[in-house]
Amino acid sequence: MLLVYTHKITPRVTYIMKHIFVNMLQMELKITDKVEDFIAHSEAKITYTKHPLQNEFFIRSHDILFEQGISAIDINVQKWDDIPCFFATSDKSSIPFDVFAAGFYLLSRYEEYLPHVKDEHGRYPAKESLAWEHGFLELPVVDLWVRKLAVALQKRFPDAGFVKRSTEFVSVIDIAVAYAYRKKGIIRTLAGTVMDLIALKPAKILERYLVLLRLKKDPYDFFSELIEAHRKYGVKSVFFFLLGDYSAYDKNIPYNKSSFQTLIKSVADYHVVSLMSSYYVVDNAQALKKERLRLKEIINRPVKRVRARYNRSFIPESYKAAVEAEFNEDYTMGYSDVLGFRAGSCIPFYFYDISYEIQLPLKVNPFCIQDSALLSLKDEEEALKKMDELYSYVERSGGDFITVFSNERWTEEMSLDLKDVYFKWISKRYEERKGSSV
Repeated sequence: MLLVYTHKITPRVTYIMKHIFVNMLQMELKITDKVEDFIAHSEAKITYTKHPLQNEFFIRSHDILFEQGISAIDINVQKWDDIPCFFATSDKSSIPFDVFAAGFYLLSRYEEYLPHVKDEHGRYPAKESLAWEHGFLELPVVDLWVRKLAVALQKRFPDAGFVKRSTEFVSVIDIAVAYAYRKKGIIRTLAGTVMDLIALKPAKILERYLVLLRLKKDPYDFFSELIEAHRKYGVKSVFFFLLGDYSAYDKNIPYNKSSFQTLIKSVADYHVVSLMSSYYVVDNAQALKKERLRLKEIINRPVKRVRARYNRSFIPESYKAAVEAEFNEDYTMGYSDVLGFRAGSCIPFYFYDISYEIQLPLKVNPFCIQDSALLSLKDEEEALKKMDELYSYVERSGGDFITVFSNERWTEEMSLDLKDVYFKWISKRYEERKGSSV
């Protein structure tokens, strides 16, 4: 068992210590503020305070874990070998920075509580973040720090067991619009036709009516193809369906349409199906619960995962609403337009609500790639290379490699063939797994 001594046990200290040592390194942990207990402990132990007690493994503490609320913090980013870090410690420390304070800063999304300029959807933009400013957004720095911490502790305490999690690939599929043309109803079909006429798009008009006459497959209908590919390549996937009421940003098929419900049930036979919350309900617990119950009644099983439309996640309001609506997992932690690790981690973690200084019973599953961000790359080769690069960091840290792809973007109108990128990626992962097991 690892014992950590600190001069004051706070909710923040308890939260980050448990996440790092119990969740990430999978070891027994006890935190104490009693010096005599620390001195008597004969196994692995750490002092986390301002000054060391003896010649023990010591990390000089930053004040952030002993405060309440939010305050502007002057952050100086340095390097720990090849990895950026911040909250530097003294020469007496066993490692050069406070890994616990820095980890808490990123995982709690501390910076998102601070004043910032929101984007057109009210979201926190990547370019406001410390990671973007200092060029480490594409590194899961929290997880890499913890691996280095484990190595340092192992040298000091050879008998201590520090476990590395195995990397898992999780494919998130967004279904905000199940079909481009089918099942939309007469009014929406006529309106779409008129818009295509005004935009001088005769090819779109032809395609629409070929689909409606069942002479051509709907361009968004990849469901059977996806299910078969996932079965063939052993892909773990979560499909998020939008069941919100019609709005300017939510234009899926009506949730009570029997054919749409049949589609959802057919997907649920093979994969986990959960809820994509609609654009305007992300911080409205009652509306969110209403949408969750819609899906629950369709699939006749619990609905515990949620992901926000357009990644509209407001810290901490969205997570409070998700908990109140009885969700226990979220898949919104990431950026739509930029690749990388929004919380500096690829390992699931429970969200800490700074406004109430408590850990919420909501597991956050951070993704590092959304297909819309891949569109900024020049071609398919570069996209696959970037995915390989990010995957290598996830493997190195023992996290989950979570990607987000949408059937809406698998069309010829995109600058990149995202469907081809996706299928090549899952095929490649399969072949590599098969090769390593031989």
